[in-house]
Amino acid sequence: MRVIASSIRKGNVIEQDGKLYVVLTAENIHPGKGTPVSQIEMRRISDGVKISERYKTTDQVEKATIEERNFNYLYQDADGFHFMNNETYDQVQVPKEIVGSSAPYLQENMTVKLSMHDANPVAIQLPQRATLEVVETEPVTKGQTASSSYKPAVLSNGVRTAVPPHISAGTRIVVMTEDGSYVERAKD
Repeated sequence: MRVIASSIRKGNVIEQDGKLYVVLTAENIHPGKGTPVSQIEMRRISDGVKISERYKTTDQVEKATIEERNFNYLYQDADGFHFMNNETYDQVQVPKEIVGSSAPYLQENMTVKLSMHDANPVAIQLPQRATLEVVETEPVTKGQTASSSYKPAVLSNGVRTAVPPHISAGTRIVVMTEDGSYVERAKD
């Protein structure tokens, strides 16, 4: 299926020169002068090599036929990450390279979207938000206003993030899985 380059998003799979690539980042750049372009960083699925391509936003790009299915995360071992299809109970193993920077946010029984091409997992999409516990942060300083700067914190998955001054260790917070940024205090 051919689509224009400006419609390509993170997680899409593109076919180029007979090889499949998963899109890591896609950015549309509109310079003051000249032609708008789409800067696309992608990883070749066969061997994991990262490449960066620049297309005119109107160029046609071949989007591979991908089947997206919901899977439940089970566990991680030396071979990779293991997921189960909720409908057929089939288990699939996903290599560490495909999960990439999303790995710390995976939680047991979390439902994720796996993109499959010829029954092989090629990309993973986590829920936008995850609830984690703050395990370490600086104590609250008296007189600090709520609108002041954020303070560093370490989450239960080992990721460092910035939280508002009123958050203390032991508090459960909601973070964005894309970049680990603070959203709100968990309502549980």
